[in-house]
Amino acid sequence: MENPFETLLNRPDGRTAEQLRPISIEAGIAPNATGSALIRFGNTQVICGACIEKKVPGWMQRQGVQGGWITAEYSMLPYSTHDRKDRDSSRGKVDGRSIEIQRLIGRALRAVVDLKKMPGYTLWIDCDVLQADGGTRTAAISGAYVAAQLAIGRLVKDGLLKESPFKDSVAAVSVGVYAGHPVLDLCYQEDKEASVDANIVMTGSGQFVELQSAGEEATFSQEQMDAMMSLAKNGITEITEIQKRAL
Repeated sequence: MENPFETLLNRPDGRTAEQLRPISIEAGIAPNATGSALIRFGNTQVICGACIEKKVPGWMQRQGVQGGWITAEYSMLPYSTHDRKDRDSSRGKVDGRSIEIQRLIGRALRAVVDLKKMPGYTLWIDCDVLQADGGTRTAAISGAYVAAQLAIGRLVKDGLLKESPFKDSVAAVSVGVYAGHPVLDLCYQEDKEASVDANIVMTGSGQFVELQSAGEEATFSQEQMDAMMSLAKNGITEITEIQKRAL
């Protein structure tokens, strides 16, 4: 049987199927944010800033929902792509892709937080893509967790929260089928040419938060799906260790 993890000599950057791009996280990159991190997945770079606001959304107040809230905003800077990308402000609206991704970031963080332990507070996460080379949403989630942890840590240190509301860590990575093989952490060229593209969000303890997977005018087998899940689990284990070191 063909080994789905065999070395792929035709990956654009020469990586093996199970190899992540070089990943780094630089904490404290934005002094005015309560917590921040610059995360790099290869040539993809995303700056994540976390800010705390002493209020909750109106719907929580109207419905009497106890606790706090976490929400996110995501944007790609005009120079993050090869061709200049218009700012949302110049178009007069946020594009659908950005809305989808910022909702995903918010869901990912809320999955590992006990919101009742941050009563009256909203944690805002702003993720700005400085350079895009595939996997911007997965990099944003992985960096947002570090920024959020730093922000919450400051609240606990200042005595504004009794304890951290985090129950677990969260990270994300892309997988796909490229040139007929399951591969981990797709760069832009691979993402563009992949027959299957998936984004996997998991906790540090190995629980799934979200799976986004689709064939690009193609189908994929159970065997390929299992191989991609195995790649994602191993990749997220590595990313989790990088997050720990950054914190």
